[in-house]
Amino acid sequence: MVVSARSEKIKMVLDGILTLPMVLPPTVAGFFLLMIFGVKRPLGQLFLEVFGIKIVFSWAATVIAAVVISFPLMYRAARGAFEQVDVTLVYAARTLGFSERKIFWRVIMPSAMPGVLSGAILAFARSLGEFGATAMLAGNIAGETRTLPLAIYSEVAAGKMSKVYDYVWIIVVLSFFVVVLMNVFSRREKSGGRRIRKKKGVDT
Repeated sequence: MVVSARSEKIKMVLDGILTLPMVLPPTVAGFFLLMIFGVKRPLGQLFLEVFGIKIVFSWAATVIAAVVISFPLMYRAARGAFEQVDVTLVYAARTLGFSERKIFWRVIMPSAMPGVLSGAILAFARSLGEFGATAMLAGNIAGETRTLPLAIYSEVAAGKMSKVYDYVWIIVVLSFFVVVLMNVFSRREKSGGRRIRKKKGVDT
């Protein structure tokens, strides 16, 4: 009982840590990343001295910022998908002698895959619009760390509206494509759930 309560507390703490970037202002998340990967910080010095890689104000910094900010969306969607997997399928696989690893890859993962893919697509869409954390960690260096949102901001500030329209249309088209993909996977997830209920004799 004590172990179970402690385990639940640990899960709650980990869940809070993994979800925190989603509710923090992006500039605050970027500040924390700067404190972690700065050249005078232990992790930043480790990358610089051991691997010869400077994280701050580099292309890698744009990737790290986008991943950190968008990961909570992927995590929440994937967690919800795994929680909705029908446990009777897991029990049935165990009675057939499946190992836990085989159950995960052959039963749980296929059932949760639409939700996982939907979360991945949503996270990708969020990463396209990342601004604050990227500006803090990677800066706005043209040709190196300037992402589409940063480019839009820079061109508007410079008054070059023709370029702004091009960048905006790129993001709009990509975002629309992402929405279509999310709807496709959501429909597949719902149809998969209906098929399972029909096999169990729930649907009329």
